[in-house]
Parts: sequence; C-alpha cells; structure tokens
Amino acid sequence: MSSAASLSVRGISKSFSGLKAVENVTFDVVPGSIQALIGPNGAGKTTIFNMIAGVFRPDTGDVFLDGQSLLGKRPDQICRAGVGRTFQIVRPFNDLTVEENAAIGALTWTDDVKEARDYANAMLDLLGLGDKRHARPTGITLPDRKCLEVARALATKPKILLLDEVMAGLRPTETDRMVNVFRKLNSDTGLTILLIEHVMRAVMALSAHIVVVNYGKVIAEGAPEVVTRNPDVLACYLGAEAVH
Repeated sequence: MSSAASLSVRGISKSFSGLKAVENVTFDVVPGSIQALIGPNGAGKTTIFNMIAGVFRPDTGDVFLDGQSLLGKRPDQICRAGVGRTFQIVRPFNDLTVEENAAIGALTWTDDVKEARDYANAMLDLLGLGDKRHARPTGITLPDRKCLEVARALATKPKILLLDEVMAGLRPTETDRMVNVFRKLNSDTGLTILLIEHVMRAVMALSAHIVVVNYGKVIAEGAPEVVTRNPDVLACYLGAEAVH
C-alpha cells in the first residue's frame, strides 16, 4: 500500500433539487490517522464521501489530497491518486469469484492479471477470506461480503481508505474482528482511514478524532471522549444510546 496521505476538505456544499444536503463542510484528516465521520441518517455523510471520491462535484469548496486539488477529477482518476473507498450497500460482481472481485481493484494500477490476482489474494488473506477465494459472492455471508468490499478497496493500493458503514449489521464479535483488521492495517502500513460508522463500539475503539455532521453541517469535532459528551451531539444523534 502507498504511504499515508493527508486529506483536506474545504467549505464543500452540495444541493439536490434546491435541497442543501451538505453546507460549507470543512475538516482535515491527519496522515496516518484513523478518523470518524458520524451523524444521524440523512446528515450528509455519504454525500461528503461522494464529493471526496468524485461521484459528485461540490457546488462550492474543494478537496485536497496531499495538497493537490481533486476538484473536477473523475472517480477513477481520484482512485488512482490514492483514494480507496467502500460503499454502504455492497454490490459485488456475482458472476465473478471472490478472488476476481478483489483483483478488479488491483487492475487500477497494473495491467498484469497475475500481479493483480497475487495482490488481491494478499488482501483477501488479510481480511480472512483466503479460503473463500474461489467462491461466488452469493455463496458467502454478508459479513464476508463486507470484508470483500474492503479487500477490493485495499487492492487499489490507497493512500487513504474511506469506509462507509462496513460494520453495519455485524455481530459484536464480527465488529471486533474488523476493528482489529483496521487497527493492524493502520499500525503496520500507516494507512490513513476515514470511516462513516453508526456502530459506536467501533468508532470509539478506532478513532483518534471524530467529526459530527447534522443537516449537512459540521456541529462538533474533536477527540472521542470530548465529542461524545457534547450536548449538541447527544441531542441530535447519540440520545440515550450508551457509549462504551
């Protein structure tokens, strides 16, 4: 994987049919860190990811990767620049094997199919999917399909990895397994990770810094122990939910 990258989001906004989904959002992701982007459903988190990854062009503002603007670049160009991402709803290629699905990620940086397969298999092993490499996605569990989504993103050799609710719907033991994988990835390779996650158990275990959005705006940011005691955050998002 590539060396860690810094990400700077500067004043990005996005409206759809006159409805402001994201408004003047600014935050930084420190190289080599794990940071979280949290907030209630519909707060604009995935729209922010889509603007970082080039799916949507911001109406205003800019996004910088290691000081270089990503504005106007296509998603494939941003991927090659070092932004890997997963999607909230996993949609693997069901006609391909698990190995072939992961190898698609590696084909963003190599034309050598064997090299792509070898690297993809290393990522599958990392995610605990090595023994399922010849299976079809329809023949593996949802947690394994989520791991496959991560493996495919990692196969692109990202500098920064955007994780969109990869732990949603997992049992606590499965969540802990994923947390350990991301923690090891971060410590062993220095990979920068920005995650959207509702599973506070995972957010608290992984994140050094949290950005909270509500109605498309940043309402708080800081260390987990500070953010999770912020009255505005408690009112809009955490409510009576216990944070451990």
